[in-house]
Amino acid sequence: MKIQVDEITSVIKQEIAQYHEQLEVTDVGRVLEVGDGITRIYGLGAAMAGEMLQYESGEIGQVFNLEENSVGAVVLGDYLNIEEGEQVRATRQLLSVPVGDAMIGRVVDPLGRPLDGKGAIVTQHRRPLEFKAPGIAERQPVNEPLQTGIKPIDAMIPIGRGQRELIIGDRKTGKTAIALDTIINQKGGDVVCVYGAVGQKDSTVATIVERLREAGAMDYTIVVVAGSAAAAPLQYIAPYAGAAMAEYFMYELGQATLCVYDDLSKQATAYRQLSLLLRRPPGREAYPGDIFYCHSRLLERSCKLAERYVIVKKGADPKSTKGVNGKEYVGVPGKHEVKHDHEAMPNKDEHQVLRIWNSGGSMTALPIIETLEGEVSAYIPTNVISITDGQIYLEPDLFFAGIRPAINVGISVSRVGGNAQIKAMKKIAGSLRLDLASYRELEAFAQLGTELEAATQRQLDRGARMVELLKQGQYRPYNVTDQVISIYAGAKGFLDDLPVAKVQEFELAMLKFFRDEHTDVWNDLKTKKEITPEIEKKLSELIGTFKQRFKK
Repeated sequence: MKIQVDEITSVIKQEIAQYHEQLEVTDVGRVLEVGDGITRIYGLGAAMAGEMLQYESGEIGQVFNLEENSVGAVVLGDYLNIEEGEQVRATRQLLSVPVGDAMIGRVVDPLGRPLDGKGAIVTQHRRPLEFKAPGIAERQPVNEPLQTGIKPIDAMIPIGRGQRELIIGDRKTGKTAIALDTIINQKGGDVVCVYGAVGQKDSTVATIVERLREAGAMDYTIVVVAGSAAAAPLQYIAPYAGAAMAEYFMYELGQATLCVYDDLSKQATAYRQLSLLLRRPPGREAYPGDIFYCHSRLLERSCKLAERYVIVKKGADPKSTKGVNGKEYVGVPGKHEVKHDHEAMPNKDEHQVLRIWNSGGSMTALPIIETLEGEVSAYIPTNVISITDGQIYLEPDLFFAGIRPAINVGISVSRVGGNAQIKAMKKIAGSLRLDLASYRELEAFAQLGTELEAATQRQLDRGARMVELLKQGQYRPYNVTDQVISIYAGAKGFLDDLPVAKVQEFELAMLKFFRDEHTDVWNDLKTKKEITPEIEKKLSELIGTFKQRFKK
């Protein structure tokens, strides 16, 4: 083989001509100690809190403790691959995850790596795991319903878009079932859902994903998994990763999102493990002093963003303009200073107030907390109750008595209340909570065997039928219009003379009757979202007619 000297010479000359001296400075340290998911590193003097680290073995870490002579870091992977003396490189970046439309329908780990065997996720967008929650001026009041499809919740403990509603109860009382039904009920709507599974068995997560797929809910859902076999650092960051993925749709696209954190008890346990290993001082129940901050900075990211407006020339595209005066206004046109800003909009014929296309998004959070033997006053439950806008308490006694969902109406509350309900539901469900609470008291009194007067007996009969009416099977969310018709029939006494065992059969047949034979009334109620005198008259007549048919 003949060597082409001229060719080799020209290549060398070309390489020399293109050479530029470039000095790359990297902060490098060495592992002093490794074990149980944490490492202690010497030499990273300029490391930042929360900074991402790259180990020589390929694992990723995050700075947790900044100490005098070393750095304490957690390993986001298998710490057994790391050896003492190994090099660690600082990246000068905060931990971030991939986000975007490509994530929808996928099952990923807390770092955004796919777990479903469907190939790589290709997206150009990333968001930091930790993100500052919006301030008061950047939010608007929660007043738009997020329908769960679960009758007792939508009627008595309504959830609004941007709200944080805690689901709390002992293990195996139906907490996850409520969250999944809420996700399934968003089908056909505009809500992007993120389900974060923390510390759960892989078999349980596989069942949940399959249920969502069967219901067609994976078309708008991202599942973030840090199973019980995952490292404690991954379980700790999983809820933050889910929040970051939802924030992309809220901030960038102005969409409504729903985040389920299942569950924060296990995340708190993982955080306690890391903190104790890194020798942070323990507090109550051995949790570190900042465990409250750990949950508050996660849940405060949930909100309904205020809508932003600009003044533009008529016909302008909000995606491509910043406004003629370079200013943005927060609020509602006509109720804000923008109406009086004559300097910015001197000519109303040429200019208009236009909503910015990606404003007004929301993130609704459904954190789940597991209690031990109904101990709601334990440390983590009381912490999260104080952060959230209400709680749904599931009681084991009700669950085992066959009342499912097993919601204790006395302890459960929504601090948004009727603002997150449509007018029709607000009208008929106003007294439902008090009626059920008084029924529970009368039921306990009646068990003493005393004779009851007629009015008390009627109240007991009505309460028993309402309890039966509010029962609901899993994976069967109800349309809000169907809920209104059902609760209206119960509240107005149409079920009082029916046998309790026949209530659910009557309800299903009645809803089918409205959907199949009287679609006009059903659609009218769905469109107007309130019970007008005309609709109420039709409802009473039709339910009475159907009842006569049902009895025959």
